[in-house]
Amino acid sequence: MTNRLLILDGHAIIYRAYHAFPDLTDSTGQLINAVYGFSRILLKSINDFQPKYIAVAFDHKHGRSKRLESFDRYKAHRKPMPDDLIPQIPMIKKVVRAFNIPQFEITGFEADDILGTIAKIMARDNEKKSQAEKVLTTIVTGDKDILQLVDDGNIHVFIPGRGKFSHDVEYDETEVREKMKVRADQIIDLKALMGDPSDNIPGVKGVGVKTAEKLIQEFDTLEKVYEKVDELEVGQSEQTGKFVKGRSKNHSHPVLKGAILKKMITDKKMAFLSQDLATILLDAPVDFSLAKCVIRDYSKDKVMEIFDRYNFVSLKRMLPKDDFEISVQDALF
Repeated sequence: MTNRLLILDGHAIIYRAYHAFPDLTDSTGQLINAVYGFSRILLKSINDFQPKYIAVAFDHKHGRSKRLESFDRYKAHRKPMPDDLIPQIPMIKKVVRAFNIPQFEITGFEADDILGTIAKIMARDNEKKSQAEKVLTTIVTGDKDILQLVDDGNIHVFIPGRGKFSHDVEYDETEVREKMKVRADQIIDLKALMGDPSDNIPGVKGVGVKTAEKLIQEFDTLEKVYEKVDELEVGQSEQTGKFVKGRSKNHSHPVLKGAILKKMITDKKMAFLSQDLATILLDAPVDFSLAKCVIRDYSKDKVMEIFDRYNFVSLKRMLPKDDFEISVQDALF
C-alpha cells in the first residue's frame, strides 16, 4: 500500500520529546527541547514513511471530557504541564503551521478521540476503494493506549524509540499481540480488568496484568469473563445455601476462585466503568477532509527562520525538498 495518512498525536509526542531532550535551550535560556524533539520526530516520520497525507491532533486545554464527566478521578494523578513546557506549545504549533499541516483540536475531546474518529472514517472509506486506492492510516504517538485502534488493513501505530535502548516500532496486529499478549480489539477489556495507573483507570482492585491476560485470552471479552463470574457466584450461593439465582454446571475455575473471584464480584461495576474509560471514542465531531491533508507546498522560508532562530542545524538537513528544488532537479536530470 503506497498511500499513507500520517497523523501525529500532538501532546503525546510533545511529552516524549520534552523528556528525551531535557537540557536544550535557545540563546535567551528558554527551554526548547520539546520544539526540537517534536520537529525531529515530524521530519523523520515524513522522510521514513513518505506519506501522501498528514495531520496533527492536539488535546484541547478547555472543557471537561466525557470521561471526566463519568469519573471525576480520571487522570487525577497526572501532574500539571511543567512550567517550562507550556510556552513551547505555541512554538510547536507555529512549526506545524509553517509546514501547512492541518491541526485538529476539539473542546471537550482528547486527541485520542480525534485520532480514533479520523482512523475510523478512513477505514470506512477504504471499504469503498480498490486495493490500490486504499489509504493506510499511521498514527505516530508515544501512547500505547492507541494500540487498541490497530487494524492491519487500515490502521497502524508507530511509536518512535527513545535512543539506543528503545527502537522505533510500527505496530500491526502481529506486533500488538507480541507486545500486549492479546489482540488489539481486546486491549480495552484487558485494561478494564487490570486498570491503568497512568490514567487513574481503576480496573478490578487486586487483578494484575498476568491474571487479566489469562482471563481475556480464555474468554475473549469482558462480558464473557463476567458471564463466567456470575455462573461461579451462583455456584457459591448454592453451596452455602445463602442465595440461589440459578444452577451452575461448573462451580470451579483455575483463575476465577478464592480471593480473585471475590474481587471480580465486588468490583464488577468498576470493571465496566473502566472499560468505558479505556475506550477511545470513534464519533468525535471532527470536520475531517482527506483532501485538505494532502502534503502540499510548505513555507520553507518560515521553517528555516524558526530553525535558524533556535539553531536547529541538524533539522535543516532533514527538510524535504520544496517545489522549487524539485523543479530544478527535474530540469537538470
